[in-house]
Amino acid sequence: MTVKVKPLISSAKLKKKISDLAKKIDKDYRGKELVLVGVLKGAAVFLADLIRAIKMPVAIDLVQVSSYGASTYSSGVIKIKKDLDLPVVGKDVLLVEDIVDYGYTMKYLLRFIGHKKPNSVKICALLDKPARRRVRVPIAYKGFTVPDEFFVGYGLDLNEKYRNLPFIGTIQK
Repeated sequence: MTVKVKPLISSAKLKKKISDLAKKIDKDYRGKELVLVGVLKGAAVFLADLIRAIKMPVAIDLVQVSSYGASTYSSGVIKIKKDLDLPVVGKDVLLVEDIVDYGYTMKYLLRFIGHKKPNSVKICALLDKPARRRVRVPIAYKGFTVPDEFFVGYGLDLNEKYRNLPFIGTIQK
């Protein structure tokens, strides 16, 4: 089944915002040992572009969590499907996420990674959807604030499809 996708954030706007975020990250973490942790699968595209825009040396790792399944709503139950491979003790960790909506996943990951004894753990989210927020989480680096709609493209999916769109759009019914 093919659905119609209405573009909301163009690839040019994405590129500009990622460049701006990378400059802030470079400045804030200058001289520190930074590990970017991408949250699979949705943040993979964002992570790839962000690490290319960051000028300082960084390490990257990936975690995979599950809270949505095939639904467009979070179950609120977070499961780790893939843990970190790199040790983060004494390092600064930046969680790279595609979208923060309810906040459950980020709250869980902040605590989960915090138990691994890093110097700091902060969040970099491409999209912030505050209308759905159920749990307060601090987003240190925010790309765009978006309305309460379901988004696809640029890594975001609907049943594993549409991640490859070069823009972020909404599903039209």
